[in-house]
Amino acid sequence: MALTLNSPCKVNFLLNILGKRPDGFHELETVMHPVALHDSIELARCPMGIHLSCSDASLPVDSKNLVYRAADAFLKITGLTEGVKIHLEKKIPIAAGLGGGSGNAASTLLGLNQLFASAATEAQLVEIAKSLGSDVPFFLQNRPALATGRGEQIRPLKFFPALAGYYMLLVHPGFGISTPWAYQQLACFPQALHGTPGRAEELVSRLLNKDLNSAKEHFYNSLEAPALEKYPLLVLFQEFFRGAGVPVTLMSGSGSATFALIKGKGTAEALLEKFNEKFGVKFWTAIVPMQS
Repeated sequence: MALTLNSPCKVNFLLNILGKRPDGFHELETVMHPVALHDSIELARCPMGIHLSCSDASLPVDSKNLVYRAADAFLKITGLTEGVKIHLEKKIPIAAGLGGGSGNAASTLLGLNQLFASAATEAQLVEIAKSLGSDVPFFLQNRPALATGRGEQIRPLKFFPALAGYYMLLVHPGFGISTPWAYQQLACFPQALHGTPGRAEELVSRLLNKDLNSAKEHFYNSLEAPALEKYPLLVLFQEFFRGAGVPVTLMSGSGSATFALIKGKGTAEALLEKFNEKFGVKFWTAIVPMQS
C-alpha cells in the first residue's frame, strides 16, 4: 500500500520577537497562514528501516532531514516494527521562510498515521511535532493560526474575511537566508529583538473584520531588520510592490521569500508581468488564492 500527500507551506503575516529565553530559543508571537503550494510525499510500508529519497540532491536523506527524523520518531513512539519507504518531491523553495521542511515533517507524521491505521494518538503527533521544530505543529492543521512560545503553541483561527478575493504573489530571490543567522543578528537590532506583546492579537482582530485597510499597518516581521539590511534586493522588491499600490508586502519568516497581497487574480497576474519586466524572469514566483 502506498500513500501520496501534498505537503503545504505557509507565510507569516506577523512575526514579533519578544526576547531571548533562558533555553536559548526566542519568545515570540506569530500569525501564520497556510499557502496552497505543495511538495509531494509518497509513503509506503516496508519490512524494516527508513528509506528516504528526494528529488533535490542538495538535501540529505538521513537523520539530518526532518522527514527522516519524523518517521524515526513516529516508529519509536508507536512501537511499530515495520519500516517505511518515503519519496519527497520538492517544489517549495528551500530556506525561504515558507516552512517547507516543517510542512514536510508534519505531512510525514499525518501520512504515517494514515498508513499505519492511526497507530499514534493526536497528542503523540503533537509531541513529536514540537520536538522536531517550532513550525511543525502548525502544519498538523490546515487553518490560519496564532502561535506563541517559541512558535509551537498553536491556536487555530477562522479564515480571515478581510482577505476575501485576495491573491498572494510570492517571490523568491534565488538565495536562502539561514534562520539561525537571522536570529543571531537580532542582537544588533534591540527594537526588533524586544517587541511589544499583543501585536498578534491586534492583527488577528482586524483581519477577522472585512476591511484589509484597517489591518495593513499591523503586518510586521522582526526578522526583516537584519535581512533587509544585508539583502537590499528584498527592499527593492517591497518598494516595487508598494509603488504599485499593494496594501501589504512583507518578508515571510526568516526569509528570503517576499509576498504581496493583491485584490483579484487578474490584477495579481498583471502586477507579476510588470515585476518580470522590471526585474527579469530569473526569480521563482507564484500566485495563489487566499482562502477566506
